[in-house]
Amino acid sequence: MIIKSIELSNFRNYEHLDISFDEGTTILYGDNAQGKTNILEAAYVSGTTKSHKGSRDKEMIRFDETESHIKTIVQKNDRDYQIDIHLKKNKAKGIAINKVPIKKAADLFGILNIIFFSPEDLNIIKNGPAERRRFIDAELCQLDKIYLSDLTNYNKALNQRNKLLKDLYYHPNLKETLPVWDMQLIRYGRKIIERRRRFIQELNEIVSDIHQKISGGKEEMILNYEPDIEDIFFEDELIRAKERDLKYAQTSVGPHRDDLKITVNSIDVRKYGSQGQQRSCALSLKLSEIKLVEQTIHDQPVLLLDDVLSELDQNRQNYLLQAIDETQTIITCTGLDEFVKNRFTLNKVYEVKNGSIIEHS
Repeated sequence: MIIKSIELSNFRNYEHLDISFDEGTTILYGDNAQGKTNILEAAYVSGTTKSHKGSRDKEMIRFDETESHIKTIVQKNDRDYQIDIHLKKNKAKGIAINKVPIKKAADLFGILNIIFFSPEDLNIIKNGPAERRRFIDAELCQLDKIYLSDLTNYNKALNQRNKLLKDLYYHPNLKETLPVWDMQLIRYGRKIIERRRRFIQELNEIVSDIHQKISGGKEEMILNYEPDIEDIFFEDELIRAKERDLKYAQTSVGPHRDDLKITVNSIDVRKYGSQGQQRSCALSLKLSEIKLVEQTIHDQPVLLLDDVLSELDQNRQNYLLQAIDETQTIITCTGLDEFVKNRFTLNKVYEVKNGSIIEHS
């Protein structure tokens, strides 16, 4: 699959933009705060309906405007798809595929698979568990519509249960409704735990080989899924934690507290790894994502690199560039540095300046 073009109207700092991409590598370069990342964000929204930054719809609409439009043309299996995303300041977004509106975001997933790699992803190792859960969920939601549905339902039940726990202080008579949300949490939570475990097992089979190559055969990287509670014990633990949950007015057990432990040569790299090791592990995770998507959908995802090359040393740059040679890649950078000139086949080059683009040959 490839992105052929993106057309923007009133998106971020763009009043209007129409940009085409090559099936190989497209470079977007320019100073900071000119709008390079906004183009990648639009591509990500087209594949996932959400911002990679976690931004709300109204935050992506151009200042003083009420609506924004993203039109993306995707080629997949020799067929073109037109994806239209209408962002609205005070209403739910509208989504259409080939000009036919869809009701559920899940109906969009699978047309365009995106891997987004930014400097923030280099912190996936050393930051808190929420970062690693986000990493797991971002990929699984693109690959597995059932997981997306289960996660959505779990989060709804979790939010409702937490709201109820807070309301009980003023309305203790509502306590009898708590088991309703408990059953919802258990039903969907068990499925999430089982699917996450399987995902990490699949990823482990790929990441070990990639990391050995990045480290020159010196390091063995292993992923260990650490569920907050095992699926078979979820109901028992939720009952056991009931009084604590009532006291603190929040749900204290469940997959919303899961973590992913990453070891290099049996050492917890988050706690004891060097910055170089942590960055190598983050790079290995992202490259493993690409391989797993290829194996799952029998096609290559689109890779978005947001100013990440400047954060990697020369060896890691080289490995990354070699690994993505056959993947459509859109890269942002501040300048056409020597490492880009020497190691890339530049299929398309755009300079981004003040919300406009200039194509260079």
